[in-house]
Amino acid sequence: MSNLDVHQFICRQDNYGVLVHDSRTGTTISIDAPDATAITDQLKKRGWQLTHILTTHHHEDHVAGNLELKDVFGCRIIGPEAEKDKIPGISQTVKGGDVLQLAHRPVKVFACPGHTLGHVAYHFSDDYLLFAADTLFSLGCGRVFEGTAAQMYESVNQFRTLQGMTSVYCGHEYTEANAKFALTIEPGNRDLVRRAMEVRQLREQGKMTCPTTIGDELRTNPYLRCNAPEIRKVLGMESATDAEVFAEIRERKNRF
Repeated sequence: MSNLDVHQFICRQDNYGVLVHDSRTGTTISIDAPDATAITDQLKKRGWQLTHILTTHHHEDHVAGNLELKDVFGCRIIGPEAEKDKIPGISQTVKGGDVLQLAHRPVKVFACPGHTLGHVAYHFSDDYLLFAADTLFSLGCGRVFEGTAAQMYESVNQFRTLQGMTSVYCGHEYTEANAKFALTIEPGNRDLVRRAMEVRQLREQGKMTCPTTIGDELRTNPYLRCNAPEIRKVLGMESATDAEVFAEIRERKNRF
């Protein structure tokens, strides 16, 4: 829909701040709240009033600004039911399968256990937007802190059902490091080689590498390519299940 404006910016050290504004209704949504001051500054620059915070998970670098922003703007804070006791100022809870109505739009909630047990993602289906936070990164996926590799595999791979043109907004600017690792897993992937070069150039210019798209991730992200013959050969896992390959890739990234 043409009246939706998405503004992304870096805050803290490598967190992405994201504001979603609907010009027709005035609805303005912050995806998580890493830093209240940075978010407030961006709102003031655009003359927007914050109405909602969509919280993906309870980690401090995603909820640190909740209370200050709620105090200033009176915004509604929506977050996962499973983590409601850990999310400051929460007003409303959601779980996987729920569909919110924001700015006259359906927003589907995906359950994404793995990084944390209650992590969720938000999909603005009419606008082809996915806010995946720390579940799916550009060329990577989040660390498995609270859940299991099997859970993270299911969480990441459910996004395969989305259209390739869907823009994916992530929680952090990790793409360059992810690209270096991905090339050790699938060095013969020409799309990956080309994308790694583009990412390096963007970072050298101080530019952001996100959003990405579902289509690009399916072509280049090793966590979405567990059935690729080269990856299985590199890992020596030709007869393993995709979930087993995924777990091995994630463990190798932990040590990379």
